[in-house]
Amino acid sequence: MNPKAVLHDLFDTAVAAAQAGQTLARHLPPPPKGRRIVLGAGKAAGAMAEAVERVWTGPLEGLVIVPDGYGRPCRSINVVEASHPVPDARGLAAARAILALAESAGPDDLALCLISGGASSLMVAPAPGVGLTEKRDITRALLRSGASIAEMNCVRKHLSAVKGGRLAAACAPARVHTLIISDVVGDDPAVIASGPTVADPSTCAEAREVLARYGISVPAAIAAALSAGTFETPKTLPGATVEIIARPRHSLAAAAARARALGLAVHDLGDARAGEARDEARTQANLVRDIRAGRGPVQGPCVILSGGELTVTVRGEGKGGPNTEFALAFARETEDLADFWLLSADTDGADGASGAAGALVEPGIMKQARAEGFDPDKALAENDSAPYFAARGALVNPGPTFTNVNDFRAVLIL
Repeated sequence: MNPKAVLHDLFDTAVAAAQAGQTLARHLPPPPKGRRIVLGAGKAAGAMAEAVERVWTGPLEGLVIVPDGYGRPCRSINVVEASHPVPDARGLAAARAILALAESAGPDDLALCLISGGASSLMVAPAPGVGLTEKRDITRALLRSGASIAEMNCVRKHLSAVKGGRLAAACAPARVHTLIISDVVGDDPAVIASGPTVADPSTCAEAREVLARYGISVPAAIAAALSAGTFETPKTLPGATVEIIARPRHSLAAAAARARALGLAVHDLGDARAGEARDEARTQANLVRDIRAGRGPVQGPCVILSGGELTVTVRGEGKGGPNTEFALAFARETEDLADFWLLSADTDGADGASGAAGALVEPGIMKQARAEGFDPDKALAENDSAPYFAARGALVNPGPTFTNVNDFRAVLIL
């Protein structure tokens, strides 16, 4: 078999399993007596809106926000592109338009909300007294801090006019039904995209704790509002319902089935891997050693699959993301081994600031790089993993995938 082709096949299989066109239709609610208003944001929101229009006929209106390059052709639903992961004025204007549509809904109307990963940064509407620049600065600091997605979203909910259930509250008295593609460990709807239509269990006090934990300072007015509880989010949302239509677990299961069909044994580490990318790389490298020594849970030919949301604490000024950093650390940990290949990529097609979805590691790539004067320890210290793979044609770059179910990693051992 062609190892690279197998790994790309498994990645494509995982991504295909999470496409809205495969799953959305069976989750649509009955049409309402009144208006059908589609609202949403995220990397999959355009594809979700497109799928809605294929199923629902008749009058339809709405607006969804997607990252640049993730737009889809829709007839009735307006698809607006904006900046991600740092918010911009386009996202602000579109979020305000979404709030205006939500507030126009009546008791006979249905607000169908389409939410996927990326919506937290795209659907930006700061709480009263919070400026866009201030929120952007806080978002940047959180991204660089190594905070988990749940911690980042806890803060962003309490500085927003739309997150943490506030979008659903704005739709009252209309019925609200939300369809979600999950990109978080645990698939908690309150965490995905900062839960714009889900009652929020987190508190202003917890948001303050996150900021303190990572040493992130905020303007005095924001600190005072968090301390006073002025920015508290809705704790109940009667009549609002939520369904998850695609999740990381489904994509890993699809990839596992494909691997078995190719004659490979599968060891599935699950969809909840978290923590620093380089620490996870060391863990998986040790597992490869055990399997090759006959001490592992499976024997070759086999594939180790895993998902989750790895993080990177940014200490340098390099170019990379969690998946390219994982791949570089893994290549360094296994440079003395042969007969294995790795693909690590984000299913949304964009891995941090790497400029790609991730990277592919093959035997001998690190020895070759060292012979050319490459220092992996220096690159990791500077968080500069992507150029290493770019120089060797080893970046995984599918472009926008129009979905988002977290990281996908596959280690092929022959």
